[in-house]
Amino acid sequence: MLKVFLLDPKTVFQLYFLANLFVCILIFSYSFTYATNDNRKILKRFGYGKLLLTIGWILIFLRDLVPDFVSINIANTIIFAACYCEATALFPLFWIKSEKKYHLEKIITLAAVFFFNLIVFLGSSINARILVVCLGIFSIYLLPVISYFKNREGNFFRTFFMLCYAVFELLILIRALYNYLNPQQYFFSYSTFESLYNISLFLLTLIGTVGFLLLVKEKQDLKISKLLKDKNQFFSIIAHDLRGPLGASVQLSEMISKDVEWYSREEIKEILEMIHESNSNIHKLLDNLLEWSQVQTGMIEYTPEKVVLNDLIAENVELNKNAAANKRIKLLFESDESIEVMLDRNMIATAVRNLLNNAIKFTDKHGEITLKIQKIGQKVLVSIADNGIGISLDAKENLFKIDTKVIQKGTENEKGNGIGLLLCNEFIKLHDGEIWVESELGKGSTFMFTLPFR
Repeated sequence: MLKVFLLDPKTVFQLYFLANLFVCILIFSYSFTYATNDNRKILKRFGYGKLLLTIGWILIFLRDLVPDFVSINIANTIIFAACYCEATALFPLFWIKSEKKYHLEKIITLAAVFFFNLIVFLGSSINARILVVCLGIFSIYLLPVISYFKNREGNFFRTFFMLCYAVFELLILIRALYNYLNPQQYFFSYSTFESLYNISLFLLTLIGTVGFLLLVKEKQDLKISKLLKDKNQFFSIIAHDLRGPLGASVQLSEMISKDVEWYSREEIKEILEMIHESNSNIHKLLDNLLEWSQVQTGMIEYTPEKVVLNDLIAENVELNKNAAANKRIKLLFESDESIEVMLDRNMIATAVRNLLNNAIKFTDKHGEITLKIQKIGQKVLVSIADNGIGISLDAKENLFKIDTKVIQKGTENEKGNGIGLLLCNEFIKLHDGEIWVESELGKGSTFMFTLPFR
């Protein structure tokens, strides 16, 4: 009765080829038509995986027609690369951002390629090759599966999707065990197990592809929903925070233009200084709003490079010396050693600049601000401490939240809008870092953020 399950292996490989080719066309069409910029990268990576898999199946199908080096070594190397592309495409969908996991995935893939080609070179049997391929593929997909279930975040559909990958992993292990217990003499061999295995693998491939596309769409829908929410907050900030300084600038300029002859030179100079200060506040606000909106819409690309963090901070301390000098605030920068980090120079410079501006704003005249950087394990800690007016407990909890606005005037009645801290939070998160504040009313605040060593 089980003989109905005996399928021609070459027919199965043809089906794999056609299915993967169809999936490639579907994914690349979707990426160019509907996907956002960040999702397009994920889709392309997954699509490249399916494309490589298609090429791998073709080369395996041509066994006995092309040299063994092509149908065995190159074909399986391409399949390992395809699995790597597919596995790493899953990471962003499950909030896995650690560079270490990407590097570990690359090491696992390279190890699988190396050991497979080594046993082929040593003349091992077909069963040994199948065992290494199974264990290699199992190891490549193991990391995203473990990472997802370890995080324990997501809805029922996400869990079901990853369970499909877990079943796939189990199927690969069963295939390796069966092959060990029942050695085969020829790659394209007939057996009930092979037929059931191929049918299961084919179905899981289809479910996985459909599930992947649905997860990409879910991620895109969540981002659109967040963008709409942020847009409303964005317009609220513009309406509230621009109106004050802009209104003051208009009133002052109107006052001086209508009755300029009634004012002394000193009074005109004072009014012009007030207009300049008002316009400077508008300029700073617009700068932060522009950068923040670009982050939200994905228009700013994260471009890391090796940077000596000491030099970057020293440059921004120098830029803020005049602002600190106006309030007679002492700016100190302490560092025991030169620290080189992979980071986006513009993003971290903006974060440091905003935190320094904040510290100067809320520190009294003749105060002191100290910047420190130090290594802590696999991270670098940057701290900016002041002896200013401090922050209340309620305000601390809402500093980095866009939906809860914290408004506090500086020691010289300088106005703030909180956008700078939101921007710092976004930029630090893009580096897989953390930012927080320790503060006590009347004693000062210490803003700290960490950056991982790459």
